[in-house]
Amino acid sequence: MKKYKYFLLLTIVTFTVTSCGLDNYDAPKSRLHGKITYNGNALGLRGTGEAVQLQLYQDGYQLRDNIRVYVRQDGTFEALLFDGEYKLVTKDRNGPWINTRDTIIVNLKGTAEVEIPVTPFFTISDETITLNGSVLNATLNVNKVVNTANIDYVTLLVSKTSFVDDVTNIARKDFRGIQAGSLNISMDMLGNANVTSAKALFARVGVRAVGADQAIYSDIVRLK
Repeated sequence: MKKYKYFLLLTIVTFTVTSCGLDNYDAPKSRLHGKITYNGNALGLRGTGEAVQLQLYQDGYQLRDNIRVYVRQDGTFEALLFDGEYKLVTKDRNGPWINTRDTIIVNLKGTAEVEIPVTPFFTISDETITLNGSVLNATLNVNKVVNTANIDYVTLLVSKTSFVDDVTNIARKDFRGIQAGSLNISMDMLGNANVTSAKALFARVGVRAVGADQAIYSDIVRLK
């Protein structure tokens, strides 16, 4: 019995010391931030559901699992890390761009800003989104960047918050059989109770390429 009590006491003390040691580790404080761009301009993306990700790797450690960095809907990202050298890549087959996965070396000491250039299948420009009664109208240019790319659909989206994408919305209309160029699309939201009761409305347009897992998006417009 004495041996059992001694073993139990030793176990408790060891656990307490180990736990205190873990609690005393400093949290990461160095800041890595940046944006995903095409021709120097940040891209509009889906920002909810951790849909668009980057991956960080660090050599010299036994655990080689990547550190996931989630991209916001304005194409920016941020992560708090420990100082050191990291390898930054886009997630495989994730995002509305060519899947090149070029490695960017990041030497982080206090802070580091990184721009990740990609080649999107399409871009959106000169967009105008307006609400006339219950009808949402949008004019825009869809620009083909990759010659072999085809449009799966163009989507018109409305949300009651400033987060707007193909999953987070209260009204949505998809347009298929669309070719790149100048577009004029509309959606009648008459009878949509969520739209009628919403205190605020935000909208944007998305273009998804055939074979891509994500759409590219326009800037978000507040309607009311």
